[in-house]
Amino acid sequence: MLRKSSFALVAILSFGLMAGCANKAEPRYAPKELQRFEARAELSSEWRTRVGKGLGQARHPISPALDNDVIYAADERGRVMAVNTESGDRLWQTDLEVGVSSGLTAVAGQVYLGTRNGEVLALNQDDGEIAWRARVSSEVLAPPQPNNALLVVQSVDGAVTALDRRTGQERWAHTTTEPALTLRGTGTPTVIDPVTFAGFANGRLVTLDNRSGQPLWERRIAVPRGRSEIDRLVDLGGQPVLAPDGRLFVTSYNGRLVALDAPSGEVLWEREHSSYLTPVLVGDRLFTVNEASHIIAYDARSGEEVWRNRDLEGRWLTAPAFADGNVVVGDYEGYLHLIDIQDGRFTARTRVDGSGISVRPLTDFRRIYVLANDGRLEALEINR
Repeated sequence: MLRKSSFALVAILSFGLMAGCANKAEPRYAPKELQRFEARAELSSEWRTRVGKGLGQARHPISPALDNDVIYAADERGRVMAVNTESGDRLWQTDLEVGVSSGLTAVAGQVYLGTRNGEVLALNQDDGEIAWRARVSSEVLAPPQPNNALLVVQSVDGAVTALDRRTGQERWAHTTTEPALTLRGTGTPTVIDPVTFAGFANGRLVTLDNRSGQPLWERRIAVPRGRSEIDRLVDLGGQPVLAPDGRLFVTSYNGRLVALDAPSGEVLWEREHSSYLTPVLVGDRLFTVNEASHIIAYDARSGEEVWRNRDLEGRWLTAPAFADGNVVVGDYEGYLHLIDIQDGRFTARTRVDGSGISVRPLTDFRRIYVLANDGRLEALEINR
């Protein structure tokens, strides 16, 4: 989860962010045991399949992608496959020569992904053949983000590179200075035709002109505080969420949840909030998961907290998704949880796989697609 030259520090922190001295190292948030509840819906398994060896020991954030009734998924060794969403049948499979490290993006006939050696690949959705490959400055963990002309890639060294979607040729690159210690991972840019919104490990959000890569405005979302390097982590690890009316919602670690006016960068409201996960916006409600694995509903217009569910504290939840009136999250023990968006109470729960779930579930109204850490991909239907 963290990047630094100090192997000892990484080894300690690989068990979660720790509090206290070294001889009394305990998780900052101990995982709560699950409690029984009265289910208001059931989750039935429609099909399951296997995606190679899964996310690997490093837990690469290789989230699958959904496009036109097909799921595209990969494992960390470079196996990529297409699966029919109705039947679970495998449509094709290809084995790349390099390990996959980023989430997948599928749009307009192609599948985009990043690799551990700093490459970006475009695969044909029809057969999995490589359409083009391009080199960027370092390893890619964030899923590449397209607009009509560009594919924008954020790499672990803080660089944002725009490639031509048709050829993979570099169009521009924006670089920034990264802190010595950062969370393992990077922010995922949000890309529309005129601009790219990109968040960085230094706590800053930048809007880039997609014609040139030049910054149009920059805003500090989080300010490093505290004496230790861990306390001073301020990564913008999630993806900015852009509302149809031009509001932009951004989370930061050890920082704030901020609503901005996207064209100007003006702050509309802000709340103390520590998260490295992408929120989900449903109407005028914004749902987030903070570093303690509390699920919180905010009024997106005012920033007021509507409800908070603390029952999954310390369970290393995924970023939230939305399905059929519910927030959907997975946890480190492989449970999938559905929480009603109106009152924050549990609707349903099932265990998908004991290896755990660390990438955001995909949803399609009443159906949920979950990729477990060991590569198990399962389709679940919500039944009321």
